[in-house]
Amino acid sequence: MSVTFRPLAAFAFLALCALSSRAVADPPVHAWIDDTAPGWQSLSEDDFAKVNSADDTWSWKDGVLHCTGQPVSVLATKQHFENVEIIVEWMHEKAAGNSGMFVWVSPESLDQLRKAGKPGLPDGVEVQMLDHGYTDMIAKRGGKTDWFGTNGDLFGVRKPFKPFPPTSPNGSRSFPRKHLCNGHGEWNHYYIRAINGEVRLWVNGEEVSGGNGVTPANGHLCLESEGSPIQFRKIKVRQLP
Repeated sequence: MSVTFRPLAAFAFLALCALSSRAVADPPVHAWIDDTAPGWQSLSEDDFAKVNSADDTWSWKDGVLHCTGQPVSVLATKQHFENVEIIVEWMHEKAAGNSGMFVWVSPESLDQLRKAGKPGLPDGVEVQMLDHGYTDMIAKRGGKTDWFGTNGDLFGVRKPFKPFPPTSPNGSRSFPRKHLCNGHGEWNHYYIRAINGEVRLWVNGEEVSGGNGVTPANGHLCLESEGSPIQFRKIKVRQLP
């Protein structure tokens, strides 16, 4: 039996094979948020208020917020938020850096810190920003390292919070499902969605951790100074119904 060679069919077959190969080879597409869409508001120096930091703890330069890490303290938004989306990029300057963003911090908690006038952190839901070197530092000191992660933990600080799994051994923290954070000297992109008592975190384009049951589900946003220099940029919020 003779076989007739059909060039068009052969070309179609080869093209299909090439597309299938490319689909397997290409990495997964990350879900990035379009922060140029309507409703997004950039936060700058005028949008924040001092709480319990030193005068030189926080400084702005060319749109970047620099934090010395000293003393342990926070910088709070003047505005009060309920349902809100947040974008922030951050970069630790040194290994083992520790910082974070607090969501839904009550005015009463901030007033207590201001009146005390000493180092301390507020009540709220903390979205942690911890450098990978922190694990090595704690291990060298003989401490346990299984109770925290360095890729986007979420947990309540004196505030009700039910973490999504996987969780820390004591069940208080939502551990990230994927390890996506870059190390010190590199920028990380956080997208945080806080709606109706639920907080979720996306790290560098992928959702990794979260929790719900937060009450009250409103308050200020705070950036944290906790012992090591860190930079923040592209801080944006979008309020939701």
